[in-house]
Parts: sequence; structure tokens; C-alpha cells
Amino acid sequence: MSSLLTVQDVGKSYSTWRSEWMRVFSWFGLPFKPIEQHWVLRDISFAVGRGESVGIVGQNGAGKSTLLKMITGTSQPTRGRVVQSGKVAAILELGMGFNPDLTGRQNVFHAAGLMGHAQAAIADAIDAIEAFAEIGEYFDAPVRTYSSGMQMRVAFSVATAFRPDLLIVDEALSVGDAYFVHKCFDRIKAFQAEGTSLLFVSHDPTAVQVLCDRAILLDGGTMVMDGEPKQVMDYYNALIAQKEQGTINLTAREDGGTTVESGTGEATIESVSLMDVHGKATEYVAVGEPVRLRITVRTRQDLERLVLGYMIRDRLGQAIFGTNTFHTDQMLENVAAGRILTFDIDFQAELGPGTYSVSISLSDTRDHLGKNYQWRDMALVFSVANLDKQYFVGTSWLPSQISITQS
Repeated sequence: MSSLLTVQDVGKSYSTWRSEWMRVFSWFGLPFKPIEQHWVLRDISFAVGRGESVGIVGQNGAGKSTLLKMITGTSQPTRGRVVQSGKVAAILELGMGFNPDLTGRQNVFHAAGLMGHAQAAIADAIDAIEAFAEIGEYFDAPVRTYSSGMQMRVAFSVATAFRPDLLIVDEALSVGDAYFVHKCFDRIKAFQAEGTSLLFVSHDPTAVQVLCDRAILLDGGTMVMDGEPKQVMDYYNALIAQKEQGTINLTAREDGGTTVESGTGEATIESVSLMDVHGKATEYVAVGEPVRLRITVRTRQDLERLVLGYMIRDRLGQAIFGTNTFHTDQMLENVAAGRILTFDIDFQAELGPGTYSVSISLSDTRDHLGKNYQWRDMALVFSVANLDKQYFVGTSWLPSQISITQS
């Protein structure tokens, strides 16, 4: 696969100088050095092939926006180089530099012109841009009267009016309403089918896993992982949950996947099993069958509070259902070290045919913002088959009755 974009050993630093004159003299090779140099990115290398979709994830301050600015040429790397070919369209910031005093229509001509499109081509596409944005009479009103969602609609519409070779999308879609975000994803998928490469920055694990072939995780200005989206998002979740005394471990599974695990180890998951109505462990479940998820936990230290949570995910890693004992009012308090706790979770497997996984967490609060004793993704994998129900598609079994009236 030929590379459309190559990022090679890229680093970015910001320097503090004793005076602006020293900064200027350094440009001409004079031996003046900054008094302080802060690196926001170091040693970033990856390539994006033609037709490939790559997600970039990381916590705030990880360096995602800085990296995108260097890829689009609005900022230059301190070290390394960025090489790209083909037409590039980018939505990095809300509004794309729109002039607030110009109308949406006028800003479209201006923004598309800066992207390198001829005025005649923009004029031919303006009706389609207006129709896709769906902001009605506001298209001819000053942008300063727009809401953030309306700005995003126009920005996305103009950036994707002409199919690029590489489309770069930052978090701009996060401000859109659900209807328009679906339209955006549909257009992105259509571009992908026609061979457009995608560089997609988002905190939304579902979007990354649905749109991307692989994902890159940045943390503290360095590239931590480049791999399959599900594995990268699992590691990202573990990174968020990780505390000062916590660790993150990757374990290879027999099916070729990877289990991501993190935590302090003050409480640990000893065993996880799925049991049928006869109490036997199983990996295969029929649609609608009653099952029991049994989780055995050992406390390694005295715990002030203990909350167990679980999440059922589909094969793409999208959440199907999850809860924890905080929300079910079953949080345990003052649990002594050395205790063995068995959690039995009974439910009907009202799931569609396919493969599912269970992620499990042990903590002291309702979420990962507290103390993370243990977090294990892909703790258990099971399959659901349709043995005796009417044919249906989807991840949920929602039996219904259809009434037909003729007149």
C-alpha cells in the first residue's frame, strides 16, 4: 500500500529566550541557545496508506492538535519531517477561520478558495454545500449570528464538498446534533469507499472503532501504541484509570487478541465465567437464554469501599450494556483483606447473534476517577446464536408484534 502521508521522527518544542534578538540571531546560525526548551511532541513516526483510516486518540494535552497542525502545514516541526501527497481537506477548528461579519455563503467561497478550489468550481458546488448544511435562511446571514452547531455544519459541508485524497477531522463533530453527525459519518464512509484516506481525532471510542482501520495513542507527547482500534481504545481506557501506584499489562489471548489490564492490585479479579441454566460454564449462548455471569474477587488489602462494574461489548467494542454496584445500591464498605467475594449477575441474553466480550472493573467510586483497584478488558468472550427465534438482525433481541390494517 503506497503512503499518502508519512510522519517521520517528528518532534515539536517551544523555546524561551533571554531576548527576541537572540531568537532572531539563532535563525542565522549564530550560537545562541534558549534558556528553556519545552517538548510537546517527541519521535512521532507513522504512515497513512491510500484508502486507510487512522484514528488518533489521547487525553487532553497529549499533543494531538499540535500533530495535526504540523500535518496540515500550519505549524512546522522542530525535528523530523512530514511528507504528504494528494489533495487534503481538514476540519481542525470550529469555523475554519470564518469571518464573522461575512455570510455563510461568502465564507464558503473564501474558505474553499483557500483550500485551492477555483471560484467557478465553488460556484458549481455552492447549491450542494447549502443543501448539505441545512441551515436555511441563515446561509445568507452573518456567521456571528450562528450557533456552534451551525458553524460546524457549514465548515464540514465546505471541507467535504470536493472529495479529498486525505480528510482530517478533529473534534469538531462533537458539537453537532445527532442528525447531522450521522450525515457527516455517512459522507465520510462514502469517501472511504471511494478511496479517501481518513485521519480522525476523537474521544468517542465507538466512532474510532467504526470508522478506523487502526488507531494511534498519544500520551505525554509520545506515541504509546499503534494498532487495532479495539486494543488501542482498551489501553486508552486503562491509561485513564491508571493511578500513581497502578500498572498496565497487556496479555495475549488464545484467539489472537489482547487483554488490557490495569490497577493498583488492592483487589483482584480471580475468575470470570458465564454459566447456563444448569450451572455449567459455557462460551455459547442462545438468543434469549437466561445466563449467570459469575465474578470472583479477592481483596489484597483492607478496603474502605468496593464497587464492581461490568460492561458487555459487541465485537467492535461498542458498549451494549453496563452498570456497577454503586448504581445498584450494593456498594461494599470496610472490606477486610483476604476476603473472597463472589458476584453473581443474572440476566437474559437478549442479544443478537455474534461475539461479545465482558469488561470488568473494581474501584472505590462510581467511575474511573476514583481509585482503580483493577480494570480488565476482554475478561470473558462468548458467542450468541439464534437457535429458536425468528430471523432478525442487530445486537439486541426485541421481540415485537406487527399489525397490518387494510382499508
